[in-house]
Amino acid sequence: MPYVEMRGNSIRVKWWSGEYHLDSTGKATRRKKYESASGPAPGVPFDDDDEAYNYGLDREYEVRHGKHIRRADSKTLMERYCWLWHEAQDLRPISMKGYKTRLNARIIPYWGRHAVGDITTWEYEAWKKSLRAEVAAGGLSEYHCNSLLSLFSLLMKDAVTKYKLRTESPVVAQPRRGRYKKKSREKKRPLDMAVLHQLASNAYTVWGFTGWTYIWTIAFTAMRPPGEMWGMRREYASVNWPANEPDPELRKELLDRYGKMPALRVQNQMQYVDGARRLIEPKYESYRNLVLPPFLHEMHCALLRSHDSPWMFPALGGEAMGSQWTRDYWKPMRDGAKERAGRHDFRRAEIPKVEAMAGKRIYLLRHGHKEWLDEDGHGRVAVETRMGHEVAGLEGLYGNLTPGMELRIVETLQERWEKFMGPERGMWQPPFPSPLPSGELDGK
Repeated sequence: MPYVEMRGNSIRVKWWSGEYHLDSTGKATRRKKYESASGPAPGVPFDDDDEAYNYGLDREYEVRHGKHIRRADSKTLMERYCWLWHEAQDLRPISMKGYKTRLNARIIPYWGRHAVGDITTWEYEAWKKSLRAEVAAGGLSEYHCNSLLSLFSLLMKDAVTKYKLRTESPVVAQPRRGRYKKKSREKKRPLDMAVLHQLASNAYTVWGFTGWTYIWTIAFTAMRPPGEMWGMRREYASVNWPANEPDPELRKELLDRYGKMPALRVQNQMQYVDGARRLIEPKYESYRNLVLPPFLHEMHCALLRSHDSPWMFPALGGEAMGSQWTRDYWKPMRDGAKERAGRHDFRRAEIPKVEAMAGKRIYLLRHGHKEWLDEDGHGRVAVETRMGHEVAGLEGLYGNLTPGMELRIVETLQERWEKFMGPERGMWQPPFPSPLPSGELDGK
């Protein structure tokens, strides 16, 4: 039972914390550990003995029912808790980097000196309001604001459920009130072949035949840019794979399936890990085989015979693509550029702006591929498997991507290409590059 005592002019209550003192060998003794409080909240004293006694009873109830939070734990500072929490996460590098950035930029500077257990809903709502005001003033993006609030909510949820640093989260989910306001979404247009042709033509001016092939590859395979595209190595291209699959039984099975229907293998993605480029597994571990329409397979063969880089889409200097992508490659392709001499002695002519893609993400080309598959009537299992997604429920459990499904995908994609690029249309195409003098370089 708790007991109340006077400490000068204040009232203090003590209760058993549920723990015992340890002896010199680390073994628990029969001597109990007690905790105490001089008020129901920091800086708020008890009014009388009864209030203090009842407060102690509540704490002992929490101890008996496994809901007690040790005071020392609840007083953990946010600046310590945030990094302990971050260290405990097991996520992909890009997610870890995003969390670290948000913690450093906003959460720790604001909340760092607060004890985890002392943060109130009032304080959280005031911080949330200040972020929303910053968004309205144009100093913070809506996306970044929502990311900060989401991360803080996750920190508080884990503080309650996993780490037992507080009894409840200060982030209280409220049902929607008032007039419904539709969430704004990125405006998208159907992926038009004419837009792709202009992008690919610009890419040829910026990056040569590699750029031309890069744009068509995203649009006709839905590989995830930039990671899966940057991490595509030549041994997994359709000209070399699956002939170089090391497992003989699997190689035979794959050759039987893809011998007359070329396919590439999505085996890696490129991401920055601790400031350096590293190959890691694809997003959601979505390893997959992607069948290619004949025109794209021919492009890939020509591209690989024109360079000896281990990367299918190397930068102009031959190295793996990386941080230079947006500024030096994607923006000129998308937004246009004036005539100037490019790096690596590659002359840039004036590049026209692609109005439909100005200011937009290259990821929309992947979105457009799904639109094509849906438009052509392919089944959901075939579409989602090609996109690198898992189909939930019984449909995913019983569904399976068959060679017949893949063949129909190849046929509809090739038909789309020929309909737009057919000789009667007279659409410009660059010449295929000449092979390197050393001859066949496949398999490097």
